[in-house]
Amino acid sequence: MAPAEPDEASDLHCRLDELLEARGMTLTRLAELVGVSVVNLSVLKNDRARAIRFSTLQAICDALECEVGDLLVVRRSRST
Repeated sequence: MAPAEPDEASDLHCRLDELLEARGMTLTRLAELVGVSVVNLSVLKNDRARAIRFSTLQAICDALECEVGDLLVVRRSRST
């Protein structure tokens, strides 16, 4: 399988909205806990991030008490 082109949409989906809702936490509060801007978390939440630091990923998972696999999931393409 060929690597994805840089401008291609990612097959990864960030479940940040769902995890925040399940925990009754706001994006603003998560930003405070993690030490990143609300804007950067919003980019991640809306599946627009091109990269994330492992330290940030770990901090998000620690704050949400979840695993990386709970936060980031692969979208399966539908067969036609």
